[in-house]
Amino acid sequence: MPAAETRFAPTLREVMLRPWWIGMLFVALAVAGVFAWLGQWQLSSAIDTSPTPVGATEEVRPIDEVLAPGDLLAEPMVGQRVSLEGEWIGDLLIVSSRVNGGVEGYWITAQVRVDGAALAVALAWAPTRDAAEAAIADLSTRSGPIDLVGRLVSDEGRQPPGPGESVEEMTRMSPVMLLGQWQDVPQEMYRAYLVADPIPDLPAGVDAIDSPPPHELSSVNWLNIFYAIEWVVFAAFAFYMWYRLARDAWEREGEEFAERAAVDGGETQVHGD
Repeated sequence: MPAAETRFAPTLREVMLRPWWIGMLFVALAVAGVFAWLGQWQLSSAIDTSPTPVGATEEVRPIDEVLAPGDLLAEPMVGQRVSLEGEWIGDLLIVSSRVNGGVEGYWITAQVRVDGAALAVALAWAPTRDAAEAAIADLSTRSGPIDLVGRLVSDEGRQPPGPGESVEEMTRMSPVMLLGQWQDVPQEMYRAYLVADPIPDLPAGVDAIDSPPPHELSSVNWLNIFYAIEWVVFAAFAFYMWYRLARDAWEREGEEFAERAAVDGGETQVHGD
């Protein structure tokens, strides 16, 4: 009797070199290339190549060079010191829960017009509401032009009153909330507010607002770096998926080959990968 024919199952390499799996490899390369590009883009966005110079916020600049009415205050400009020539409107209001030198108290705020646009200004800090109201009585007699220097700060946002609190009680410095209580409503307004340096003839019983320079921002955005690493992982996963699918196909083919050989009564050998 002739010897049984010895047949061999395909190797993993042979399966991978078939046209279908080579085509799938090119697909994996394309997907990985897209992921790698996204990772590179995230990485380039993570590092600020032209960060704001240290101490730039302490250089006093005209307000119109920094912010226009209605615009949001850009992050590098938060805390920027500015100068302005405006018109005193008044609309004096109190904002509570303001800390000065570690002591909680009240801010006295006012509306100042800059070329027709309203700017909310934090003028002074008072330790008690009575002192704040007394200062408002003094300041309410003022009128006319006013020159101010101070620090621009972003709107702190709205906060609804707590249980038992008056709807007119303000605990956050928000130009939009102040606008709702101003008597003289403007057509345009600044979305940021000004923490003013001490004004001339500051009323008795109040102090200048403690307004330190903002913390210097890091030139590295670690969240973007994390995203860049994620994209690299996704790119590697595209190759792994191609390998895993090809290997699964090879294992199934080997199992089917062994089953057919057993039925045919022939000898079979399965190559390792």
